Amino acid sequence: MPRFLQLHWLASYPATLLNRDDAGLAKRIPFGGVTRGRISSQCLKRHWRLAGTDSLEAARTNPWALQNIGVETSLRSKEVVEQRIRPRLESLDAATPEKLDTLCTALIEAIYGSKAADPKKRQALLLGEAEIEYLAGKAEEAIHAVDENAALAALADSLKNEKKNIKALVGGGGLEAALFGRMVTSDPAANTDAAIHVAHALTVHPLERELDFMAVVDDLKHREDGDDAGAAGIFDMELASGLYYGYVVVDLPLLVANLSADDSIAGKVLEHLVHLIAEVSPGAKKGSTAPYAYAQWMMVELGDRQPRTLANAFHEPLVARGTGVSDAAAKLGEHLTAMDEAYGAHEDRRQMSVDASLSDIPRINLNELAAWAAAGVNS
Repeated sequence: MPRFLQLHWLASYPATLLNRDDAGLAKRIPFGGVTRGRISSQCLKRHWRLAGTDSLEAARTNPWALQNIGVETSLRSKEVVEQRIRPRLESLDAATPEKLDTLCTALIEAIYGSKAADPKKRQALLLGEAEIEYLAGKAEEAIHAVDENAALAALADSLKNEKKNIKALVGGGGLEAALFGRMVTSDPAANTDAAIHVAHALTVHPLERELDFMAVVDDLKHREDGDDAGAAGIFDMELASGLYYGYVVVDLPLLVANLSADDSIAGKVLEHLVHLIAEVSPGAKKGSTAPYAYAQWMMVELGDRQPRTLANAFHEPLVARGTGVSDAAAKLGEHLTAMDEAYGAHEDRRQMSVDASLSDIPRINLNELAAWAAAGVNS
């Protein structure tokens, strides 16, 4: 199979707040001497995991959700023991309150570290459903043991000595860990290298933004009762518009390895991922901005040499006023041609486009593009 799959896309969003910083403003970054609008990779990955819904449970309603691939998914939380394991143990006859408290405290320390008594100080770990099931099973064994102290000691030793067994479970830390990686600061043996690398999406032009002034009206307040017209509050919110360039790299051999060497599952991941990137929008303030858009252009490349972003096509920013997908596609085409002339053209390429495309690259629809990407692991 090819070593890398690269995915590039352009998507346009008017009057939205796609990704906020700690001050509630649109995220931004300097690039090419001007400030650009930005969507963080964490934001993008989170929305792809949710598949355009409001929760991991609801994600399954999207046929292209990662949850519908057929591999156990992951759960990121500081309270796996309290929320997932303890309720299961409480149904056991042998689970006295004292045993539960002692056992859960031991589990929390084993999973989150010796300073994990306060949930706020724990690392929010990404655990696979298979791992949670394994831990719950070990806890049940300890609950049923005659010698409680010996059972707790055995449980602690088991968790220390069987980390390789946990990591060898199907899916390891779950599908999300196999795709986007996992870092556990207290347990390097549980770390997983990310097979999918996601860049922050940037506008191809300087940031276009506006402060939106708004007033909240009190429905039960009347002008004749006072000096105002019923305003109950005055606020402002930053809105931004932009045409964003996004970029993703997939290490195909690592993806297959992270998925227990199952290339058919890896193919499904790629097919679903192409659909999610094209059709799922990130966005805060959904109720007041309806931040929904599809990618207007997307290109997939398959090849063996080190990947390279095409964001440098926009290092010299396009003029914001009147910037369209056709202008951005033309700049991408010029940059890609120059790169091919300098380094050679070694990748196989396909593109999907709504209203602008690059010349000399086969143009297909989204379903065909996703299927072509999936076939890359079997090339």
